[in-house]
Amino acid sequence: MAAYRISPALQRVLHAVKHAAFRSRCCIIVSRAQYSTVYDHNEKTFDKILIANRGEIACRVMKTCKKMGIKTVAVHSDVDANAVHVKMADEAVCVGPAPTSKSYLNMDAIMNAIRQTGAQAVHPGYGFLSENKEFAKRLAAEGVSFIGPDTHAIQAMGDKIESKLIAKAAKVNTIPGFDGVVKDADEAVRIANEIGYPVMIKASAGGGGKGMRIAWNDEETREGFRFSSQEAASSFGDDRLLIEKFIDNPRHIEIQVLADKHGNALWLNERECSIQRRNQKVVEEAPSTFLDPETRRAMGEQAVSLAKAVNYSSAGTVEFLVDSRKNFYFLEMNTRLQVEHPITECITGLDLVQQMIRIAKGFPLQHTQAEIPINGWAIESRVYAEDPYKSFGLPSIGRLSQYQEPLNLHNVRVDSGIEEGSDISIYYDPMISKLVTYGATRAEALKKMEDALDNYVIRGVTHNIPLLREIIVHPRFISGDISTKFLPEVYPEGFKGHQLTATGRKELLATAASLFVAAQLRAQKFLGDLRVSNTQQERRSWELCVELEKGVHMLGVSRSGFMTFILKVEIDGDKLEVSSDWNLASPLLTVTLNGIHRTLQCLSRNAAGEISLQYLGTTFKLRVLSKLAAALSVHMPEKVPEDTSSILRSPMPGTVVAVSVKAGDTVAEGQEICVIEAMKMQNSMTAAKTAKVRSVHCKPGETVGEGDLLVELE
Repeated sequence: MAAYRISPALQRVLHAVKHAAFRSRCCIIVSRAQYSTVYDHNEKTFDKILIANRGEIACRVMKTCKKMGIKTVAVHSDVDANAVHVKMADEAVCVGPAPTSKSYLNMDAIMNAIRQTGAQAVHPGYGFLSENKEFAKRLAAEGVSFIGPDTHAIQAMGDKIESKLIAKAAKVNTIPGFDGVVKDADEAVRIANEIGYPVMIKASAGGGGKGMRIAWNDEETREGFRFSSQEAASSFGDDRLLIEKFIDNPRHIEIQVLADKHGNALWLNERECSIQRRNQKVVEEAPSTFLDPETRRAMGEQAVSLAKAVNYSSAGTVEFLVDSRKNFYFLEMNTRLQVEHPITECITGLDLVQQMIRIAKGFPLQHTQAEIPINGWAIESRVYAEDPYKSFGLPSIGRLSQYQEPLNLHNVRVDSGIEEGSDISIYYDPMISKLVTYGATRAEALKKMEDALDNYVIRGVTHNIPLLREIIVHPRFISGDISTKFLPEVYPEGFKGHQLTATGRKELLATAASLFVAAQLRAQKFLGDLRVSNTQQERRSWELCVELEKGVHMLGVSRSGFMTFILKVEIDGDKLEVSSDWNLASPLLTVTLNGIHRTLQCLSRNAAGEISLQYLGTTFKLRVLSKLAAALSVHMPEKVPEDTSSILRSPMPGTVVAVSVKAGDTVAEGQEICVIEAMKMQNSMTAAKTAKVRSVHCKPGETVGEGDLLVELE
C-alpha cells in the first residue's frame, strides 16, 4: 500500500476538530469585577495577524485572535513543524532550521512569510524580535502593523543606558551607576570601584535575566564582564554592557502600563516578581503584599510618566527595585507583553492582547484610571523542564510521555504551548507552562496553587514542580517576607526537596504500603472468572517492610469489610486509616489518611517492590517488601556507586562554548574547566579538587547531553 502523508493544512483541521474547545484556560473573573472583557466583532481591527513567536505565547495570542474573529499565521522552525502553536493557527510557514538565529530571529524569512500569507499585522510575543527596532522598521516599510510600540520607544527603552537618562529626565527614581557603555574588563573594574561593590553588570539591550551578573569584587567583575558580553551577543546580537549599583536584598516589583496613540495612558497595578533564580522569575503574584496604596500610586504615576515621555503606545512594563523602606528605583522598561501578564488579567478583567491589537489599529483606550480594579488575588508559577536540585533549575530535555494539566480545578489557568508527545529541546526556552490560580483572597489563591501543582501530571522530563510547591507553602512566602534573595537565603545549601515531618513520613509510608497491598489484591482478580477459587480465604492482613531514605520500617496492614477498600496501617504504634479508589491505571492517586485528603502521583512501581511517589510535590523512592522477601534481600549484591571525585560530567544538555584545560594541565579546586551554554545561558564548569587533567572528552562547538563525560582528573 502506498504511504499516505497528511498535509499540514489537514493536520490543523483535524487538530481543531479534536480540540474544539481547545483548553479554555481562562481565569474566571468574579462578579465583583467592575467590567469584564467584551469582544466586539463589529469593531474592525485586522483580518489576519502573524505571530512571530512560538510556544505558549504564540498560543496565548492566537486564543484572543480567535475570540476577535481574526485569522492567525504561525511561523515555525523545522523541528517545531508539529508544535501546538502550528496546529492552532489557520496558516503556518516554516522559517528555517532549529537554531533561533536561522528561524525565529530570521527577519528575512519572517518578512517573506508575511508577504506570502498577506498578514496585515504582526504580534511578536516576548523575546525573539519583540524588542527589535529594526524588525519594527521593516514592518512599517511594508505597511504592516507592529502590535507593540513604535521604533522610537523600542530604541529608547530597549537601550538600558538611554532609558536611564530618559527616566531621570522624566523624574523617575533611578539607581546610581555609570551612564555609558563599558568598553572592556579593565574599565569595568575601574567603574565598579568608583561606584562601590556590589555592582550589577548587565546587557544594555538585554532582558529576561540574560547577560546579567552580580559582582562583589574585581575578579567577579572581570568574569561577569566576559560572560555577560557573550550572553548578550548570543541572545540579543548586542554585547554592550552597563554597570550600576546593586541594591542588596531588594524586592522586584513591576507596574503594567497601557497606552494608546491618543495620549492616554494607564497603570494596571503591580506584579510582585521577587522570587527569582539567576535573575529569572519563578513565582509571581498580583497584587503585592508589600505595597500600600500611596506607594502603589506613586510607582504607577512614575511608570505612566515614563511611558508618556517616549510617546509609548501599547502594553508595556516598568520594572522597579523596592527596598525595605518602600523606596523604589527604576530598573528597566520592557516594551512588550510580559511573561507574567496573566495575573494582571485575572485581577483587572482586561485581556491585554486584545488591548494591544486595538491600540495597534488606532483605537483609544476604553477605560480611565479610576476604573482599573484590584479584584481578588492571582499567583503564577512558571513550570519549567528543569532540575531544581541543580542551582535551583538547570535545563532538562526529553519528550513528554504523559501530560495532563489541572484544568479540572476551578479558577485555574494554564498557558502552555505543548501537549503529550511534545519535545523539550536544547534549542529553546525550557518553559512547559505558566500555571495561574485565582482567588478572592491570597490564601485562597495559594491553596488553589497547592492543589493545581499536586494535580499537574508531567512525565518524560525533569520539572521544577518540587521547588514551586515548596516555595508557596514556605512560612516566609506565606507571610510576604520575600526579596530577590529568597531562594539562596531559604536554601543556602541548595534545594533538597520537601523535608518530611514525622507525620508526613508516616503518611507516605502508609500510602506506599497500601498501594502495594492494592496491587497485590488486584493481581489476584480475574475478570469474568467463574471458577471456584483454590485459595482458602481472601487475605486480610499483611506484614510489610518499607524502606525510605535509608530507613527501614515494619508496618502492619489489615483490611476491614468486604465491599469497601479501607486499610488500617500500623506504624510504630500509630494507626492510620487509608482509603482510596485505588485506580492503579490513573496517574493521580487521591488518598484519604485519617480524614486528610491528599493527591499523590505514582510515578513508577515494579515487581521488586520499588515505588516512586510524588508527595507534596517531591518525588520519594520507597521499597515495599513482604517480611520474608525483606529477610532474603540482604543476600542480594548491591551496585557500587560511581566515584565522581575525579570526573566532570555535564549537569545539563547544551553546547560546549569553551574548554580551558588540556591533558597534563594541573587545575586548582574551583578553577574553570569548560563553559556549557544551555538555553542561551552560559554555565562555568569548575574542578571539584586540585588535580592533574588526565583527559579531555569535549571540544568547543560540540553538543553534550546531561551526564556526558567532559573531563577526567587523576
